[in-house]
Amino acid sequence: MNDTHSSPIAELRDVTKVYRQGALEVHALRGLNLSIERAEFSAVCGPSGSGKTTALNIMGALDKPTSGEVLLEGTDLAKLSRRVLSHLRRDRIGFVFQAYNLMPVLTAFENAEIVLSLQGVVPEERRERVMGLLADVGLEGLEDRRPDELSGGQQQRVAIARAIAGNPAIVLADEPTANVDSENAEHLLDIMEALNRDRGVTFLFSTHDPRVMERARRVVRIVDGKVESDDRRA
Repeated sequence: MNDTHSSPIAELRDVTKVYRQGALEVHALRGLNLSIERAEFSAVCGPSGSGKTTALNIMGALDKPTSGEVLLEGTDLAKLSRRVLSHLRRDRIGFVFQAYNLMPVLTAFENAEIVLSLQGVVPEERRERVMGLLADVGLEGLEDRRPDELSGGQQQRVAIARAIAGNPAIVLADEPTANVDSENAEHLLDIMEALNRDRGVTFLFSTHDPRVMERARRVVRIVDGKVESDDRRA
């Protein structure tokens, strides 16, 4: 990877995405251009069906564009094999999903540890890093609880710890506050802001939540698969 501070972490260049449903074509993205710099705390917003989740999925190599280029740390994802893409998702991209996507049979510690285990990090280092992360997200003392023993807000905190455990280049968070109450949403945003400020973690949200948009230092609005506005704040 070209890990340089002068180039964006992630880029979508003139990206289109067409879904075919029989004879019907649905144009989710129409020549979308989006560039994310290191340590940004940014949000992509727009009405339902605007293409914001599709944009995150393509940026995260969970989906492929119909046309256009997708770059992560300067590397064109289209040129990578399926195996290398899988390793890239594991090592360089963190994901936070609306539905948490935790393994129900694993504890909070084990869920947060998964990526480090797959990366081959030794057990002693895994434990130190994961315990520190769980403390950072306010789950100290809850390491041995399984998802069904945690509240929705606590489960999303585990998901955040899991997303950043492997030191990814960027964390893509798709509607991370959608399934929690207002108080927990504010707490989650506090945690992510602190991780961005103190650890330099790059966050890109897909959201329709005004609370996320108020906190974001950049808000990109997508309408009909294109960027309608790009508001950067001090």
